[in-house]
Amino acid sequence: MMKSIFRRYYGATALIMLLLLGWAESARAIPEFARKYQMSCAACHAAFPRLNAFGEQFAANNYRLPNWRDNTLDTGDNMLALPDHVPLAIRAQTYFQVRNAGAIDPLSGDRINANADFQTPYLLKLLSSAPLSEHLTYYFYGIFAEKGENGTVVIEDAWIRYDDLFCTEIGLQLGQFQVSDLMFPRELRLTFQDFLAYRMAGITYDRGMVLDRQFGPVSIALGVVNGNGIDESFTINSPGYRRPDHLFDDNSNKSVFGRLGADIGPVSAGLFGLTGKRRSATGPAGLFDGESDADVNVIGIDLSGSIGDKAHWYFQYLWNSWNDFLQLEEFDNGESGFGNYDWNGGFAGVDYIASDRWAFSLLYNYDNADDLDNTDTIYEGIDANTLTLTASYFFMRNVKGVAEINIDFLGEQDQRGEYYTGHLDKEPYFLVGFDVAF
Repeated sequence: MMKSIFRRYYGATALIMLLLLGWAESARAIPEFARKYQMSCAACHAAFPRLNAFGEQFAANNYRLPNWRDNTLDTGDNMLALPDHVPLAIRAQTYFQVRNAGAIDPLSGDRINANADFQTPYLLKLLSSAPLSEHLTYYFYGIFAEKGENGTVVIEDAWIRYDDLFCTEIGLQLGQFQVSDLMFPRELRLTFQDFLAYRMAGITYDRGMVLDRQFGPVSIALGVVNGNGIDESFTINSPGYRRPDHLFDDNSNKSVFGRLGADIGPVSAGLFGLTGKRRSATGPAGLFDGESDADVNVIGIDLSGSIGDKAHWYFQYLWNSWNDFLQLEEFDNGESGFGNYDWNGGFAGVDYIASDRWAFSLLYNYDNADDLDNTDTIYEGIDANTLTLTASYFFMRNVKGVAEINIDFLGEQDQRGEYYTGHLDKEPYFLVGFDVAF
């Protein structure tokens, strides 16, 4: 039996407050919360990292319980709320994978294959989060190793959130985050396989802000981001030499996005939209940024719900429009100039939490980019049609073993142009490994 979630009278108070709260922000698997509030990870997670209803409400309460000050230093200053320890957690993933895909250079066709691959470590990250006042919370994580990249630290999520702006119950989140978190947070999926449509559409990590408000069963979120991701910054040099400041955006345009969500009986539904700019693609195989910007529009529909207490389903559809996107001198059809392209895709999945020890997941990814066929660019590779089956065994609440099979339904394509692009290999794989957090 898990210990009591709250101390003394805080249990009833916290539950009432959390059930009255609004839109559930995406929470991450961070055992620091369990240490801070002395409760089991099972209080918030149906099967780590997937949240249960209480975990979603904990996130909506800006990652805090009413007794959050119990774990702060007694400095005698009401305007200072320092945690009594440095709030840190670690997540690590390590895998062994058998697969059929290769790394193919799109220009030369040179190939690297490793059918049996020890991906150890696959991921090692340091996380931190804590309330700083009655309404202000921070969250960040740094990646020390990911996908074999060692020697650098990459910060992905890094934001500060205020949950009651000007006493209006409007939440403000400012920092670095994933735009797609408004729908289904990638960090909370049970599969190793990703939600491919989010990555293809370019609506993952970016820098900006989000405003959100709950009106009963209806939620509204509006945001603006730079639109160029988080990979680069640019030294300011127009006023002179060796200026100390940097630009985080590479143009004057921003991307504006929003989501309207509603609980309709047992189903949660959302309508997402984004409009903005992104660099056009040019050069051999479309590998380089062009000099002009392309207009980008994204429309999404998301649905989710539960069947009983153990089965949870979700569905995402995205329609994308990229106008004036490909700056190529000549296409395979002999035409030249800019290209306007529409493509669509999405995913659907079911998580079945069989017991405290076992969880099973089914994820289907489908992306159709026929408009980009025969452009002889890397964007022909947007096409996807895969089915993923995952079994997770929990040795402990925060330690699980993972076994996953991915089936690729797309046929292999021959090289059709000058460059090596598109779906040149089928990409099935079998993966086993561990995912731990502490």
